[in-house]
Amino acid sequence: MEPVNDTQISEFLLLGLSNEPELQPLIFGLFLATYLTTVFGNLLVILAVSSDHHLHTPMYFFLSNLSFVDICFISTTIPKMFNNIQTQSKVITYEGCITQIYFFLFFAALENFLLTVMAYDRFMAICQPLHYMVIMNPRLCGLLVLLSWVMSALNSLSQSLMMLWLSFCKDVEIPHFFCEINQVLRLACSDTFLNDMVMYFAAGMLGGASLTGILYSYSKIVSSIRGISSAHGKYKAFSTCASHLSIVSLFYCTILGVYLSSTDTYSSHSSAVASVMYTVVTPMLNPFIYSLRNKDIKRALKRITGMSVI
Repeated sequence: MEPVNDTQISEFLLLGLSNEPELQPLIFGLFLATYLTTVFGNLLVILAVSSDHHLHTPMYFFLSNLSFVDICFISTTIPKMFNNIQTQSKVITYEGCITQIYFFLFFAALENFLLTVMAYDRFMAICQPLHYMVIMNPRLCGLLVLLSWVMSALNSLSQSLMMLWLSFCKDVEIPHFFCEINQVLRLACSDTFLNDMVMYFAAGMLGGASLTGILYSYSKIVSSIRGISSAHGKYKAFSTCASHLSIVSLFYCTILGVYLSSTDTYSSHSSAVASVMYTVVTPMLNPFIYSLRNKDIKRALKRITGMSVI
């Protein structure tokens, strides 16, 4: 590839999920339905939590934050894809690509941190029930969320600014439906060693530390549940964790699946398709998982909508 000066790169081309013109209306329709379902579902959860005083607890405070992040997360990538399909253009500006990378990394890291905080909340509720409300006070809950926002912002800002140092080549085609940082780095003509190191270090530290914290919390939760004598007590304790555990499994398993498969140099398109799972499907399923498995959310949604939730 022939290197050119940074200033000559004004745009990239997002190749999307398919180059077949006849498939574009189908892709647009499916993703539009998914996007609207995600936004509407998560907004309902936020409305339910904010309007019902019975849900003004740490667990639902973190859940409403997670729902907000899910709306932002999917809105980082999908609207641009809609615009490209509608205008039959694959172009995204250089500035737009860097901005998309920043917000994608930001909300992905923030979701990761919130899932960890929610695991800690469940750990305190089950393993330290007598001290739960004292420890998980509004000040600590707000501080945990604020810390998650700050750490996510610092991570995404550092990696996005480092992208500005790179020079790119004339081949500016990204085999993805959004500016995925790993795919963009492959287009650089300058040395990306430092970028790669920071990216993998951040993934290892943020993702690895969070996943370790979640696994530790649930190991203690399982030990505590096993110590409960009655079957009803065990079921009640586990049911408070089931929704969160489902979301954690869905989020981390899909991300690990995508990035383990992306080690194959011939799987760029497959990686783009697989990325749909954690960028689109997971944010859509989160409100359904919580509303279908949680009686308190069901009651609040029924009061708001006037319809029962199955």
